[in-house]
Amino acid sequence: MNATPLNRPLKDDAAEASVFRGRAIVGFIGILVLTTALLSRYLWLQVIHHQDFTTRSESNRVQVRTVAPTRGLIYDRRGRPVAENRPAFRLQLIPEKVGDLEATLDALAELVEIDEEDRARFHRARGRYREFESVPLRFALDEAEMARFAVNRHRFEGVEAVPYLSRHYPYGELLTHVLGYVGRVDERDLANVDVDEYRGTTHIGKLGVERSWEGVLHGHSGMEKVETNAVGRVLDVLEREAPVPGSDLVLSIDIEVQRAAWEALGDQPGAVVAIDPRDGAVIAMVSKPAFDPNLFVDGIRQASYEAILAQPGKPLFNRALSGGYEPGSTLKPFVGLAGLELGVYGREHRVFSSGAYRLPNYDRPYRDWKRGGHGWVDIRGALEESVNTYFYDMAVTMGIDAMHDYLAQFGFGQATGIDLPGETSGVLPSRDWKRGRYNEPWYPGETVIAGIGQGFNVTSPLQLSNAVAALVNGGQRWEPRVVFAAKHADDDEVEEIRAPLAYEIPVVNEGNWEWVREGMRRVVNGTRGTAREIGVDAPWEIAGKTGTAQVFTLARGQEYDNETVAAALRHHALFVAFAPYDSPRIAVAVVAEHGGAGSLVAAPMARTVIDAWLSQEALP
Repeated sequence: MNATPLNRPLKDDAAEASVFRGRAIVGFIGILVLTTALLSRYLWLQVIHHQDFTTRSESNRVQVRTVAPTRGLIYDRRGRPVAENRPAFRLQLIPEKVGDLEATLDALAELVEIDEEDRARFHRARGRYREFESVPLRFALDEAEMARFAVNRHRFEGVEAVPYLSRHYPYGELLTHVLGYVGRVDERDLANVDVDEYRGTTHIGKLGVERSWEGVLHGHSGMEKVETNAVGRVLDVLEREAPVPGSDLVLSIDIEVQRAAWEALGDQPGAVVAIDPRDGAVIAMVSKPAFDPNLFVDGIRQASYEAILAQPGKPLFNRALSGGYEPGSTLKPFVGLAGLELGVYGREHRVFSSGAYRLPNYDRPYRDWKRGGHGWVDIRGALEESVNTYFYDMAVTMGIDAMHDYLAQFGFGQATGIDLPGETSGVLPSRDWKRGRYNEPWYPGETVIAGIGQGFNVTSPLQLSNAVAALVNGGQRWEPRVVFAAKHADDDEVEEIRAPLAYEIPVVNEGNWEWVREGMRRVVNGTRGTAREIGVDAPWEIAGKTGTAQVFTLARGQEYDNETVAAALRHHALFVAFAPYDSPRIAVAVVAEHGGAGSLVAAPMARTVIDAWLSQEALP
C-alpha cells in the first residue's frame, strides 16, 4: 500500500485555476454562439423577412372577398318585366371550418331538403373554390327550412344561410325560347369567362337572351377587405369596392303579341315569328311546346328533367330558330320575283295550267294541287291561286343556278345572325351543294320541285319571316334583333340597339316587286285567293302566301287525303304574311306541324298575331 508523501500540498491552486479558465472559456463560447444564433434569428425574422411576415400576418387578419354584381333585369318593349330578381336564401359551407363534412351534410339534411343531386353538385363545386371560401349547397330555402336552420345554427360551424337575388321568369314557358334561363355556374361556363369576375357569382346565362347577352347582364364584380378573428368571423369591413350591376335590357318582343301567338298555336306544335320590316326588330317569337325556365334556375331535379324529355313534341327544341321545314308554296313569291328580276318572264307572261306539268322527254307528271288545273295565269294569278305549273315552268326556264343565287340574297340557306344562340342555316339547294352533300349530279326534276319550295329546300320560321320582311320593305335584309335597348347601370343612359343591315338586295325594277306583293295581296283579298277567309272583316289589308310542306313522299298515283292520313303524317301548314299592305309594319311566318292545309290552320294564326300587333302599335 502506497502512502501519500507528507511534503505534498493538499490544494493545487494552479490546476484549479486552469480548470476554471477552461470551463469559463467553454461557457463564454457557448454564450457567444447562442447569442449569435439569437441575434441571427432576430435579424432573419425582423429585418430580412419582416415584410413577408407582416404580409402573412395581415393576410390572416384581413381577407379579400369578391362581391358579385346584381344581374340586370329584362323588360318587354312596353316596360313589363319578363326576367326579374327576387330575394331568397341559400345555404353555403366553408369547408375548412367544417370538421366532418359528410357528417355535417347528414345533419343538415335533417333540417332542410338535401338530396344526392345537391350533394353531388356541392362536391363538384368545391373544386372551383378555395378551402376558406363559401361553397353553395342549397338554393331557395323556404320559410320552414330557414326557421329550422336558424334554431339549430349554433350546431353548424362554417355553415351559413345568406340572402341572394334569385332569377325569376314571371311569364314561364311563354318566353322560354327567347329569354332562355340562368343556371348554376359549372366548369364549362368558366372556360368561357373571366374566372376572377365570376368568383363570387353562382349563376350564369345558359340559353337565349340570358346567354347571348351574358356580358351585359352580369356586370362587374366588386371587392371588399374584411378583418377577421382567429376563427374567421368577420369583425369589420376595412375597404370596399362596390360591384357594378349588370345593365337592364329592353326586348323588342311585345308580350301581348307573344301571348296571342302562343294561344293561336293552341296545342299545335309549331312556331311563329313576327318581325317589324322597318327595322328588323322581332315582335314575337314562339316555339311550342316549351317548358318552364324557372325549373332550371337553381338546378332542375332529375325527375323534372325526365318529365320534360318524356313530353311529346320535344319542348327543349327551339323550332323558331332551329326548326327545318320545307317552305312549300311560301317560297313562290321569291321564285316569282327572281324570274321577273332576272328577265326570265315579263310581268304579263302567262302560263297554261292543265293540272300537270311534264319536262320535255320525261313521262313523270308534276301535278297542280287543283285537279284539271287553273287555266292561263300570270304571276299575280299564280300567287293568288298558288298555281304550281307556273312556278314549275319558271324554275326550269330560270335554272337552278340562277334561282339559287337570287334566293340567297333573301337569306335562304344561311343563318340570319339574330342575337340568340342556336340558329341553324337551313338549305338552299344548288348543284354544288348536292355534289358536296351527296356526291351526286343535279337532276332536272329537282329543279321543278325546287320551284315550289320542295325537294331539298329547308328553312326555319325565322328565315321565312325575315325574308318576307325584306320582300316588303324593298330589299333591306336585316340581322334581326330581340334586344331593343340597354340601360347601363352606372348612369341613366339608354343605348338603343338597332338591327344591322345584313344585305341590300338590288332592285332592277320596282314594278316587279310591286307585282309580286300584289299577288300576295290577292291571296287574302282576291276572289280566288287561297287565304281569303282571313281577310273578312279585317280592319287592315293583309297580304300573304299559303304553303304546305310534305312530311312523306306520296307513291306514284297516290292521292293525299288530310282526313284519312295519320296525324303524324299530315303536311305541315305554313303561312307568311305582312300588313298593312300599303305600309307594312309586321311580317309574320307561321309553321303548324302536321296542321294540314296552310290556309285553314296557319293563316288564321297569322291574322291573330297581326291583329294583336297593329291594334296596339299606337300605344306608347
